[in-house]
Amino acid sequence: MTAPFRICFVCTGNICRSPMAESVFRARLTEAGLDGLVEVDSAGTGGWHEGDGADPRTVAVLRAGGYEHAHTARQFQASWFDRLDLVLALDSGHLHELRRLAPTARDAAKVQLLRAYGTGAATGPTADDASGPVPVPASAPGRSDDLDVPDPYYGGFEGFEECLEMVETASEGLLAAISATLRTRSVVSARVPDHDHRRAAQDPQQPQEKESA
Repeated sequence: MTAPFRICFVCTGNICRSPMAESVFRARLTEAGLDGLVEVDSAGTGGWHEGDGADPRTVAVLRAGGYEHAHTARQFQASWFDRLDLVLALDSGHLHELRRLAPTARDAAKVQLLRAYGTGAATGPTADDASGPVPVPASAPGRSDDLDVPDPYYGGFEGFEECLEMVETASEGLLAAISATLRTRSVVSARVPDHDHRRAAQDPQQPQEKESA
């Protein structure tokens, strides 16, 4: 059985932007019928708010948008890279911090900016690289700070509404990219024979065991 594709959205304290992104993308997966194939989580680069719920303004905009929400903040750990397929930073500061935290170059390549997926159609990796990170669209701008989801914490409610709009837009492109990657995984999985097929291929002349009298 193929393991689920695991995603983690990361912002600073895990109370504003990343829980918002988690809720929105979870809804998109459910709408697409992919919620059983993809696991979604969120975290913060810092631990100041560990154990807290989401900011009330985040909760308010999510409820206004019709999104379900339940959240407890936590801090991202380097050990999580091993089980994650994609780590989505909400701004360029998080991107650089997470890549520095990554134990290997392969893990660092898993870290991408969320809004990079909102700039065009993204496609999954080739069949020969199905375990790699999900590529960002070729049309994504080169400057990572152009793709930040601004921190709304110190502003008014309007900032949270703007963040939600950015997250919703990026989630459409991200869903397309994840869908393509899942299709590629299915193709690769279908090419790999199960244990019994491998045994038959290795020893096609092997006689069948006789039933005992």
